[in-house]
Amino acid sequence: MYRSLSLAMLASLACVAAIPCTAAGAAQPTMKVISGLKLGGTGGWDYLSFDAQRRHLFVSRGDRVLVIDVDANKQIGTIPNTNGVHGIAIAQDLHHGFTSNGKDNSVTVFDLDTLKTVATITGTGQKPDSILYDGASHHVLTFNGKSGNASVIDPASNKVVATIALPGKPEFSATDNQGHVYVNIEDKSELTEIDSQNNKVLQTWSLAPCESPSGLAIDAQHARTFSVCDNRTLTVLDAHDGHRVASVPIGDGPDAVSFDPAEGMIYSSNGESGTLTVVHQDDPDHYTVAATVPTQVSARTQAFDPQKHRIYLSSAQLGTGKDSHGRPTPLPDSFTVLTVGKP
Repeated sequence: MYRSLSLAMLASLACVAAIPCTAAGAAQPTMKVISGLKLGGTGGWDYLSFDAQRRHLFVSRGDRVLVIDVDANKQIGTIPNTNGVHGIAIAQDLHHGFTSNGKDNSVTVFDLDTLKTVATITGTGQKPDSILYDGASHHVLTFNGKSGNASVIDPASNKVVATIALPGKPEFSATDNQGHVYVNIEDKSELTEIDSQNNKVLQTWSLAPCESPSGLAIDAQHARTFSVCDNRTLTVLDAHDGHRVASVPIGDGPDAVSFDPAEGMIYSSNGESGTLTVVHQDDPDHYTVAATVPTQVSARTQAFDPQKHRIYLSSAQLGTGKDSHGRPTPLPDSFTVLTVGKP
């Protein structure tokens, strides 16, 4: 995933402290950054994942995963040797978590209670990125950015049992846990539906006017998918037939989105504008921007806490230098997990 941030957005760095400032005269949002856990260290970051049962937040960090107790607001563990880690999937019924290790084309399996590594699965497609556990098939799927396919893993044997060809470069994925898995196709601006019981593509639909879709969430009850896109757009599709239901304006540089079914809220984390767009689902076919919450430039990936209705964001303060890919480089030891919620 690791999407670029525009240097033009560095002008916003005056507001990138752990508790950022709000534009003068703007209405105060109902949500705000309520804390920042400074973790420091080196390495990039990508997905976060939340274990609601144990109240643990998993934070990808280059070659390791940091484990945070969100109620104690402190790091309690590390899952090591996850080279190029992108995502973390959680299987509560198996008591296991799974990481997609992009540089090793592998998956690390760990125990959710002890946080100890129990297996390493090799032989996925190239550069596994998004990863999920599908409750209908009881399989783990990795979506492989370089090879343009999905690898299906049977957790009972910890082996890759199938490969699903995709029509382009996959990004975020989501499951309805009823036999349907969805994945954004970033380079084609499309959404693909997969039959998770038979490991085959069912449909691919256009996300236009969305450009370069990244984050994906789902309202399984009402069969609505939410894709966030580079052109400041959240696109809502009907998950049954793929027709476009709505397009909603969001911020710059979105890279993740979450859906809160209890409150009917959608959250888009916008890394370039340093905001969280809060969208209310008025009904399954109508959506309204409820708030734009200042966060921090670089805060583009997130995880959702369904108990406290909070969003956790990975972030760092950015310097003026660039890395080999032309992205702004974070200031040393500035990596912080932000918590956004109601005061």
